Amino acid sequence: MCRRLFEAGLIAGQDGNVSVRLPDGHVLVTPAGLSKVDVTADDLVELDCDGAHVAGARVASSEIGMHMRLYQRRADVCAVVHAHPPIATGFGVAGLNFMDDVLPETIFHLGGVPLVPYATPGTPAMADALEPFIAAHDAFLLANHGATTMGPSLRLAHQRMESLEHAARILLTARTLGCVNALHPRDADALRSARRAAGAAWQAASGRDVGGTE
Repeated sequence: MCRRLFEAGLIAGQDGNVSVRLPDGHVLVTPAGLSKVDVTADDLVELDCDGAHVAGARVASSEIGMHMRLYQRRADVCAVVHAHPPIATGFGVAGLNFMDDVLPETIFHLGGVPLVPYATPGTPAMADALEPFIAAHDAFLLANHGATTMGPSLRLAHQRMESLEHAARILLTARTLGCVNALHPRDADALRSARRAAGAAWQAASGRDVGGTE
């Protein structure tokens, strides 16, 4: 997944971090200071549910506080992806969110994507800034920083990051052309209902213990 983020241009250099929650509640996270394209299994850091180091020769990502806050607040979340997708991040730098009902795929796969106020990366303030948005959203734009997505599996968390950047490309194109047409409210509501039903069905079929296995 780290290599896929790099190859898709969603991260560069030391950007980004990825974590999964294991069935025992421990968390595997990418290390600080290492390009994700170079990450191997031996580089991963294992932490307990309180964020204390359990195993691994490296230091955990400085953004681990953000990941742990998401796991603490959302029992259904088993994976978190933080990246700097260029166009989506550009929306965040411009102070724009993805809360308008425009793209069916965005509503179904992401729900609304709020803009989280800026806080210094790697500090407790970053997790605090996310707090008001965690319960109702699975993807976030971080003002002047990047984006974070999460899900019940690493695969889905990664897909949401890809979908976020793809939506950003489409919306930027529409803005360039000069017209962004919103969906009718009843159509948007139908998509949200379908999203809720899909989420409930996935949880019932798969449980929440697959996050660290993909």
